[in-house]
Amino acid sequence: MRIRHAIADDATALSALAERAFRNAFAADNSPEDVDAYVREAFSVERVRNELANAGNMFLLACTTAGDLAGYAKLHSGTADDSISGPHPIEIARLYADPDRIGRGIGAALMRACLDEAAARGYRTIWLGVWVRNARAISFYERWRFHTVGSHPFMLGSDEQTDLIMERPVDLRL
Repeated sequence: MRIRHAIADDATALSALAERAFRNAFAADNSPEDVDAYVREAFSVERVRNELANAGNMFLLACTTAGDLAGYAKLHSGTADDSISGPHPIEIARLYADPDRIGRGIGAALMRACLDEAAARGYRTIWLGVWVRNARAISFYERWRFHTVGSHPFMLGSDEQTDLIMERPVDLRL
C-alpha cells in the first residue's frame, strides 16, 4: 500500500469510495432517508471534484499495489472550531478505510500521513469531529492521543447529531 495525493481524475473513484465507506460506518444507526440525503449532498462526483479543486483541501489516498483505493483522508485548512485551543490548526475532515479492508492498517497509515503532511506544512495542531456514538472511531483517535475539547452539532439529513471535537499537537510523539 502507498499513500498519494488525490488529483482531479480521482473524483469518480473517490466519490464511490466515500459513499461506500460512509454508508458502512453509519447506515445501521441512522434512517435510510437521512443517510441517502447526506451522501447525495456530500459525495456526489461534482461535489468531490469541487473539493479537490479547493486549495484549502488536501486528499490523501491509500492505494493498493494494484492501484485500487483502499481508503482516504481529507485535510482542511481554514476556520477551526471555536473549541480548538492549539496554535495554527488543520482539520482532518474525513478519514475512512474501504469497508472490505478495515482492520488492515489503512487508518493508521492515513493518520500517519495526515500528521506528516500537517508537520511539513507548518501546522502545529490537528483536530477533527467524530460522532459521539462512533465508539470505534473515538477509540482509534484516542490511541493517536487526540483528546476531546468540545462538541458541535452535525446535520445528517434531517437529524441533528452531536460530534465530539478532538485535538492534539501535530508533533506529539506516540
